[in-house]
Amino acid sequence: MNIVLIGMRGSGKTAVGRLLAKKLGRRFIEMDEMITRKAGMSVSEIVARQGWPGFRKIESEVVRSVAALDDIVNATGGGAVTGEENIRALKETGKLVWLRARLETLLARTKNDASRPSLTGKPPAEDMALVLKEREPVYRRAADIIVDTDGLAPEQVAETIIRRLGEKGD
Repeated sequence: MNIVLIGMRGSGKTAVGRLLAKKLGRRFIEMDEMITRKAGMSVSEIVARQGWPGFRKIESEVVRSVAALDDIVNATGGGAVTGEENIRALKETGKLVWLRARLETLLARTKNDASRPSLTGKPPAEDMALVLKEREPVYRRAADIIVDTDGLAPEQVAETIIRRLGEKGD
């Protein structure tokens, strides 16, 4: 069974995913890295050249290939579960864990990250608020487990996930 981390950018998917994989002796997959490798360009470049629909198409291809793997920890991109086919593919072989955080937490964690393009064309705080409002119901519906990350270090979040999944860590 795979552990699939979902949530907004800044929710801690990559940091927590690396820790989880290490503690559980599993391979760690960061989907955005796989997307950039497959496309041969950064997320920003993909979006600039192909738009968000082009990015989502590549993302769906990567979701299908990653979902076919076994016993991995998968840190998805923030929008990976916005497509029903992606949710189905990920759930076939994994438990989806939503790393939930309040808007203020997400903004604080991403304030120095200029590498991600806006999803709405709005300033960062407004962009994040709009996307969070749109995606929260999607994450809630897709998640098998919800873990609130506000005020927690990645180590604490990883331990919570291990406990909630009943996995054995180191």
